[in-house]
Amino acid sequence: MIKLKRYRLFFILLLGLLFIAFMNQAIAIKTVQLTGESILDMLLLLPPIFILVGLLDQWVKKETLIRYMGEKSGIYGVIFTLILATVAAGPLYIAFPIAVLLLKKGASVRYIVFFLGAWSTVKLPVLVYEFTSFGLKFTFIHICFGLVFYYLTGILFEKIYSKQKLLKYDTTVEV
Repeated sequence: MIKLKRYRLFFILLLGLLFIAFMNQAIAIKTVQLTGESILDMLLLLPPIFILVGLLDQWVKKETLIRYMGEKSGIYGVIFTLILATVAAGPLYIAFPIAVLLLKKGASVRYIVFFLGAWSTVKLPVLVYEFTSFGLKFTFIHICFGLVFYYLTGILFEKIYSKQKLLKYDTTVEV
């Protein structure tokens, strides 16, 4: 029974697919094809990313990462994070294993949130597409507002995270 609860979302989606198949078989077939293609894409993309993350874990020293992305890195943290997110390739779900590695190595929560936001906003292919489709003014405004928002959100997350961390480790015992 416990294992069934674990997969309840899967069963709900499966029931939805069966309902769609009952209503329109062509849409159900297309849904299954798209789902299969997405799973195949992830299976082909994630193993190399995990290998890269493992190599980065071994190659990048914790002290170096703390210097560039730690709590006291200042403007260097913003610039380093922005460069890292800009040259990134691939969908956003690839950024999460990298973010976990950065957090494990001592990067500030502020820069982790900023990295995830910047990954989705300022990747080179996205910038080129926005510039050619919407123009320089739109691209500039979108990037500026997005980056400021992600940075401020990172500061907020950092404050919440540090408060939770302090409460978690506050083991004052009265006798």
